[in-house]
Amino acid sequence: MDRTVAIARYPSLGEIGDGWTTVGLDVIRASTTAITAVAAGRRCYPVASLEAALPLAARLHNPLLVGELGGNMPYGFHLQNSPVEMDRRTELDRPVILLSSSGTGLLSAAAAHGRTYAVCLRNVSATVARLATAHERVLILAGESRGEFREEDRLCSARVARGLMQAGYEPRSVLVEELVKQWGDAPDDAFMTGHSVAYLADTGQSHDAEFVRDHIDDLNSVYEMRGGELVLSESA
Repeated sequence: MDRTVAIARYPSLGEIGDGWTTVGLDVIRASTTAITAVAAGRRCYPVASLEAALPLAARLHNPLLVGELGGNMPYGFHLQNSPVEMDRRTELDRPVILLSSSGTGLLSAAAAHGRTYAVCLRNVSATVARLATAHERVLILAGESRGEFREEDRLCSARVARGLMQAGYEPRSVLVEELVKQWGDAPDDAFMTGHSVAYLADTGQSHDAEFVRDHIDDLNSVYEMRGGELVLSESA
């Protein structure tokens, strides 16, 4: 089988379920927050909806409810969907239930169809190395925000696709080639003029954009969804 890389934008599931391994990302902020939680030693459960979060919270011991819907933290939640706020918390024994407008639904939907990894700008190189040794057909699935394929997700998608193409993968479409051409060699801060960063600035949350910018490939680890939980992935 030819080694192939494709890109789709959630809520479209692209070619999931047809022998593809999915790499889900929503850099600002769900995949960054989730990976930051697990990297610190927490358990993290990305959920697709508030209706899924509440019964899970009832089953777990003293969970930390983290997230946003439409930018607003739901009633009864403890933290925004923020990698900075997550990084500051010290009670590592509290499991995290993470909810977001797009990214956690993306990870949940993809995991329901097959092998699903999570990536952000913190662990691109490690994830590419794992994929290149273990999986033939890779679908990069990026979250949309207000119908847009945001700059930070373009950058992350392009870096994953570029790494796989350098390892011998063929791009599935012109979209992949164009994205890698435009964003594959873009600087780390290329997303800082985008709409997501502007929103964070307008709402007093610029620290999250700065966290993303300042944590590039600082994790040599890979994360995947298993049984509704994001976990540190063992070597293939």
